[in-house]
Amino acid sequence: MSERDKTYFLSDLHLGAAYIPDGHAHQRRVVDFLRSIEDDAKAIYLLGDVLDYWFEYRTVVPRGYVRFFGQLARMADMGIRIVWFTGNHDIWIFDYLRDEIGIEIIDTKEGGIERRIDGTLFYLGHGDNFGPQPGAYRCLRSIFHNKILQKLFSGIHPRWTIPFAHAWSSHSRKGSEGNDAIPQQAVASVTEEAVRLSAADPELRYIIIGHLHIALDHKVSEHCRLIILGNWINRSTYAVFDGKCLSLLEA
Repeated sequence: MSERDKTYFLSDLHLGAAYIPDGHAHQRRVVDFLRSIEDDAKAIYLLGDVLDYWFEYRTVVPRGYVRFFGQLARMADMGIRIVWFTGNHDIWIFDYLRDEIGIEIIDTKEGGIERRIDGTLFYLGHGDNFGPQPGAYRCLRSIFHNKILQKLFSGIHPRWTIPFAHAWSSHSRKGSEGNDAIPQQAVASVTEEAVRLSAADPELRYIIIGHLHIALDHKVSEHCRLIILGNWINRSTYAVFDGKCLSLLEA
């Protein structure tokens, strides 16, 4: 077995999405990749929208994701650190995966957090609240994070909420397909924010986000790069850091 010295970054797997034709095959592809990195991974950062929808009840576990959760548990038992940032689709992850598997769950109220990995300073976040956002989206996000509304939502039977959530996700996905203006505008916005962060902290070396479903490695200053992780719907892109260099790759 080789030495575990690499840190991996993935986002936007969207497991369980209704618009993915073969959900089981999609899950197996993700699990096969995770199994392939077991020997050299010391940490995995999942930067949001890992699940297309998840609402965590106090005593009931939503069906599905068995192989994926099993693989995460297997890796956690090996001593591999797993950090899961909630996204705008898996926003309602609370303590179940933390307590059952040993995953660190991070729900950022701001655009992300700084974290040192092998002595190198990273800025990590899902990306849905990275930089300026439209007022309507900020309002919607605050509603989704409201504890009282979460409690009320939990009282609705899942037979109603789960189909509604998947229908909403599919509608959103369909509406964004073929619209190149939105990604270009969003990339310009996050790049501007990345430049600002880099200028504010000369130690910052990598800014890694997901959310936009495009794979991008962009130098924002002499010392800092912006990495957008892409997605696992039509591609299988991820980033890996070996302690010295970071690469954006496709499985």
